[in-house]
Amino acid sequence: MGDAAARFAEIVGRTHLLAGDQVSEDYAHDESLTTEPRKPAFVAKPATAEEVAALLVAAGEHGVPVTARGAGSGMSGAARPREDGLLISFERMNSVLEIDTGNQVAVVQPGVSLAELDERAAEAGLSYPVYPGELSASVGGTVGTNAGGMRAVKYGVTRHNVLGLQAVLPTGEIIRTGGRTSKISTGYDLTQLIIGSEGTLALATEVVVKLAPRLAHSATLLAPFGDLDQVMRAVPRILEAGLAPHILEYIDNLTMAAITYNEKLSLGIPDEVRDATQAYLVVGLENREADRLDGDVERAGELLGELGASDVYVLEGGSARKLIEAREKAFWTAKAAGADEIIDVVVPRTEMPGFLAEVRELATAAEAGAVGCGHAGDGNLHLGIFCKDQEKRYRLLHDVFAAAIARGGAISGEHGIGHAKKRHYLELEDPAKVALLRRLKQAFDPQGILNPGVLFD
Repeated sequence: MGDAAARFAEIVGRTHLLAGDQVSEDYAHDESLTTEPRKPAFVAKPATAEEVAALLVAAGEHGVPVTARGAGSGMSGAARPREDGLLISFERMNSVLEIDTGNQVAVVQPGVSLAELDERAAEAGLSYPVYPGELSASVGGTVGTNAGGMRAVKYGVTRHNVLGLQAVLPTGEIIRTGGRTSKISTGYDLTQLIIGSEGTLALATEVVVKLAPRLAHSATLLAPFGDLDQVMRAVPRILEAGLAPHILEYIDNLTMAAITYNEKLSLGIPDEVRDATQAYLVVGLENREADRLDGDVERAGELLGELGASDVYVLEGGSARKLIEAREKAFWTAKAAGADEIIDVVVPRTEMPGFLAEVRELATAAEAGAVGCGHAGDGNLHLGIFCKDQEKRYRLLHDVFAAAIARGGAISGEHGIGHAKKRHYLELEDPAKVALLRRLKQAFDPQGILNPGVLFD
């Protein structure tokens, strides 16, 4: 390990290599609730793709496992390092290299935060529409997990908004995939293969992302429903109406009470309406013209009433912003309330009513709680699981994931598998697919140094 440390220090410079007591606890974990923190032997902070390549070559020569880290905001333990390993932190590779207005793309390094990218894009009247709940997240981290968020109902998730990558293979080779064009039909799509691979195949060192026009006018509607099934059944109808919401979220009554209390947020909902509400639907609309937006708001309000909403509230700008911010912090609210696990299971949106009913039955049978909110527009449900008994909790999660798969869904919609869900994934996934993925892993990473223990044992 001494020889490895000397080589790593030679590559990045001694001031950019941490070891021993220099490694803070922050590098030992991400935001997974169930993955035990582990401090790595080394933390290297490269400044260039060439330094990343040299680090991977050196790690391979010395048999040192490597984990990549962006902002550490992931929720599945994929950024938790090995105790005998090297953590590559991209905190120094944090520049927006170019805002290309002609092609409506940005070229960024992996350590750039989503907040910084959005700020730079706004200067050109553009926006990067991938909007997960934590804007301190790095672009590289969102590439690793294929992050989504509230705006996915209109703009898609990370893989729909990344056009190309510069990536370093575990062998030290630097490749470019994709580019600045919106379509390529030339060979295998390595860009899409690397996106969502959780740092197990290659490390992205440059990312080309699509930008969208920043629309000047927006409105947020809040619709309380007396029945959760009504909320779920309303979602396809709203999308069928052609309103093209950029936000379509559901929040159950317990989660709404918690987030509004924590954020000291008053939405002006009368007590009698709030007491009779089981869940809320949040509809965000946007347009480049104010009168067209007004027409969409009117139509949406009428439709929500027809679909069973007890009322419809058009929130003022400040209240709307605070509600969305509070919704983004739902994870922290659930964590503070003592949630034992938070999952992001996904099903086809037409399956949401039946799936949530099944989850409630499973939770009741396990003497557990399952509450939350979710991206209703794309069927991505975020559930806080309250179950202290570890074995009961494992069985409940297994049954919930199996129910989602049976309905055409998946274990994770945007957080990934990491260490936290690996056991469920390997037990429930098609063995033929897992075997194929193992062969891909072997082709990319023949020495097995990139994020060992993530996805596979």
